[in-house]
Formats: sequence, C-alpha cells, structure tokens
Amino acid sequence: MLAARAAVRSLSASRIRELVNAGLGRDDLLAFWVGEPDEPTPEFIRQAGMDSIAAGETFYSHNLGIPELREALAAYVTGLHRPTAPEQVAATSAGVNALMLASQLLVDPGDRVVEVVPLWPNLQEIPRILGATVETVPLAFSRAGWRLDLDRLLAALRPGTRALYLNSPNNPTGWTIARADQRAVLEHCRKHGIWIFADDAYERLYYEAPGAAPSFLDLADPEDRLISANTFSKTWLMPGWRLGWLVLPPELGADLAKLLEYNTSCVPVFVQRAGIAAIRDGEPVIRRTLERFRRARDFLVRELNAIDGIEAARPSGTMYAFFRVAGMSDSLAFCKRLVHDTGLGLAPGSAFGPEGEGFVRWCFASSEERLAQGIARLRSMLVHQVG
Repeated sequence: MLAARAAVRSLSASRIRELVNAGLGRDDLLAFWVGEPDEPTPEFIRQAGMDSIAAGETFYSHNLGIPELREALAAYVTGLHRPTAPEQVAATSAGVNALMLASQLLVDPGDRVVEVVPLWPNLQEIPRILGATVETVPLAFSRAGWRLDLDRLLAALRPGTRALYLNSPNNPTGWTIARADQRAVLEHCRKHGIWIFADDAYERLYYEAPGAAPSFLDLADPEDRLISANTFSKTWLMPGWRLGWLVLPPELGADLAKLLEYNTSCVPVFVQRAGIAAIRDGEPVIRRTLERFRRARDFLVRELNAIDGIEAARPSGTMYAFFRVAGMSDSLAFCKRLVHDTGLGLAPGSAFGPEGEGFVRWCFASSEERLAQGIARLRSMLVHQVG
C-alpha cells in the first residue's frame, strides 16, 4: 500500500477548499468564503512588478530577500513598532510560508504547542505536519464580542511548552488581544522559555485605533523568543502575489536562510519590487481600504443581526464577520446548501476547528451592494428552511 507519512494522513482537508470546489462552474456565485478583496492590486504596485520583469529581473535572488526589500521592511516595522534592522527581516513566499518556515526552524516532532482558537486552519495544521502536539484554548463568544480567558491561556502555557501560536487580529473571529493581556502573555512566556509565533497578517486592518493593532513587537526586546509573521496580501490588496515576511532574532538568520533554500530558494525579484512599491507608496491604499472595510463591516453586522436566529459580534479587526446561526449543528452542510440553493459562498465555522462549529464566516472585503445581495440570498434560504 502506498501512503504518505502518518502526520500528513492525519491532517484535516480544508473545508473551505471543499466548498470552493463545490461552487466551481456557477455563473451566479456570490463568493465571500476566502480572505481576499473584490478589488485588484493597485495599479502602481502591479506596474512595479511589470517594470521589474521588463528590466529582466527574472533570476534567483538572496534567500532572505533583496537588500532593498529588507531595508524597506525594516523601516516599515520600525515606524509601526520598534527599531528593527534589515538583519532581523526575511522575505518569504507568502505569510503562510513565513509561518511554516518559523515552525520548521523551531518545532520538533513531539513538541507541545498552544493555539488560541477558532483559528485559520492552515495555522492549526502546520505544527501537526511537523509532528507536534497542539493544545487549544478557546475564545468565548457573546454578541458584545469574543473574549479570551487569560488565566486559562496562561495555565495552558506550562513549562515544557515549545511555542504559542497567536493570531491577532484573529481569523475568523476578528478578536484582538488587549495590551494588558499581551503583556501578561509575554512575561509568562519569558519566564518559561516559550516561543511566541505572532501571526500579524491583519495588524493594519484594525478599527479601534490608528496605526496598527497591539503587537508583541511593541513590547518585546530583540532577544525575546518572538517571531512575527506577516503578509502583503491583506494590507496592500496583494493576495495572489504570495509575498510575506518574518521578523525574528538575528541569530536565527543563517539557519532560516538554509530553510528558505530548501523550501523555495527565494522570492521572485519582480514580486519583491512590487512589495517595495507597496511599502513606499501604499499608505493611502491602507487608509482607503480600512475605511471601506469599516463601512462594509458595520453594514454587514447590522444586517446579520437583523435576521432572526443570527448573532454577530462586531469584529475589532480583520475582514471577517463570524456569526452564530441558531439551531445549526453542521456548518459545512449548511454552507453547502447555501451554495447549492442560492449561490452564496460562505465559509463553515467547522473549518476553523471544532470550536467554530455553529458559526459561519463571511469575508466583508466587498461593496455594500454586493454584501446586500448576499444578505438577500441568506434570508431566502433561512425563510425556506423555517417554512
């Protein structure tokens, strides 16, 4: 019998991908199931990539990224958080690649890691691919918002834990860790020698304060056991470019370069040039996107809460509403029916772990008109379901 190794066979297939496949070929599909905007990457970013290709920059580059991008990223992180040198930054082929590389760098088979859930399925499966054991700490839901039980998290981070994986603002819930909780977590992890893997993909899609969401980079020292993973996909509307980065202690740079060599070798130079343009000239894009998504969030949450049997908390960050549907016990079946009966594509809560069952995720990175069409389709199915 031919088979992959046990750690791979035990992985959960993506339920979001399963739904996307179910909707293939439908001309009437309204898709809100993946985390991408309904707008293309801004023209000046695309042009930077095309100019690089036209200039013949189609060769291999340094494993950790071209110097210009690492310098631009270091300056960007310095402006948002703390002084950061180019030697502390590495370019990666997307944010998910950054998270995988960080895990390969530090997580061994048999290690124990802790994750706050519900959580993006890719991040839940990465340590399992490496043979680690994953313990989860659930967020609590109320219509007022999602809440972290800090004492429960600290108790889970017991001596011998290798790493905490924390995504804040969180996909799918939109929860964002409070600064006081962040400080307590950092101090606890320092005491016990636990690494913090901070997935900061949505730090600029934060609606409660200007600048960025609370970050461990604001509090941690350069020698702390902290790795921050980030991506160009969300902040600069670049999901298809597959460009991300890591901020990590400089002592890990040489070993990370080896991993990059044996994973992807390097990020294409023309993609890196597009990233430089995004950092250099992209603040107006971020401001416009944030305001547009804020309006979309408020519209969608209001409309969802006006439907009998639905409860939606207003997310403090990200581009998602994660709402509860009364009486629903199989969110995958529910979302498959939505696709089949109405052509509405949403993500099942169970895709984000068992703690997400009973919920559905809706990406609101879209126009209010398109969101309103989706609400009408959701109402239609719920009415027929009750009838």
